Amino acid sequence: MEIVFAVVVLIVLATVAGAVVLSRRERRVAAPERAVSTPRAQPIAGRGTGLAARVRDLFRGGQATEETWAGLEETLIRADVGPAAARTIVQGVRESWRSPADPATVLADQIASLFQGDDGWVPPGGSPGIVMVVGVNGTGKTTTIGKLAHRLAEEGRTVSVAASDTFRAAAGEQLEQWAARSGAHLVAQERGADPGAVAFDAVQAARARGTDVLIVDTAGRLHTRNPLMQELAKVKRVLEKANGHVDEVLLVLDATTGQNGIAQARAFTETVGVTGLVLAKMDGTAKGGIVIAVREELGVPVKLVGIGEGPDDLVPFDPHRFALGLVG
Repeated sequence: MEIVFAVVVLIVLATVAGAVVLSRRERRVAAPERAVSTPRAQPIAGRGTGLAARVRDLFRGGQATEETWAGLEETLIRADVGPAAARTIVQGVRESWRSPADPATVLADQIASLFQGDDGWVPPGGSPGIVMVVGVNGTGKTTTIGKLAHRLAEEGRTVSVAASDTFRAAAGEQLEQWAARSGAHLVAQERGADPGAVAFDAVQAARARGTDVLIVDTAGRLHTRNPLMQELAKVKRVLEKANGHVDEVLLVLDATTGQNGIAQARAFTETVGVTGLVLAKMDGTAKGGIVIAVREELGVPVKLVGIGEGPDDLVPFDPHRFALGLVG
């Protein structure tokens, strides 16, 4: 009996100990679940998450004073739209807004109106039509070219890509991958080759193949480096001589770029005659207000917008959607 009693006691103790261990394990596993389920702070009800909240604060009470207009101009300048564009927009809101209209909606309408009459993105004609793509380092230029090649191919056009960025090995590798994905013909030479020679060969190859559109990549460069900018001008001259014309010169601007974007756009426009902007990296919190400043000061229209990393994430610029996104 003593042996049986001892066995029973041991079984009971083992069961209790197991339950305690299991309970502790369950608590340790459950703790992260409670942490994950903690709700995130939500925006204040009825307020936007962009300029809208600040604009509505300025117009509290349904009245606008000189202080209101000064505050609106300052808000726009902080959003990188530039002083000249900010004054133009504020004047438009002054003339259009009447209480109880939503001032944020009126502001978005005024921003969109700045782009009225601009030429949108139209694939170039000719055999081949030539699109030259320029920009500083790190703006997403090579990715933009890959997505543009994909877009044109999806529309039924034949595409060639000239790898005239011969200084960065990764650029050629990226283009090769994008070209394979879109079915584009890639023209490239060894690293360090003359960019103008690559451009010339690409035109000849595109003509021989009857290609619809030739996209020419160029090395990213600081707009303040004059020798590099002059080399870019040489590439354009080679293209014009070989083909008779360059249909588009697209400048890729990073959506996170501040007022330095105006200096970039001015330098590239003076050197190679930029015909349109591509606003890249609009897939995050960036609003891209800088393109308003560029449009106002240089008259260069926005043609395309990069909204993600996928091949289909390059879309024609829509002024109304852009304005709504900027205002929030």
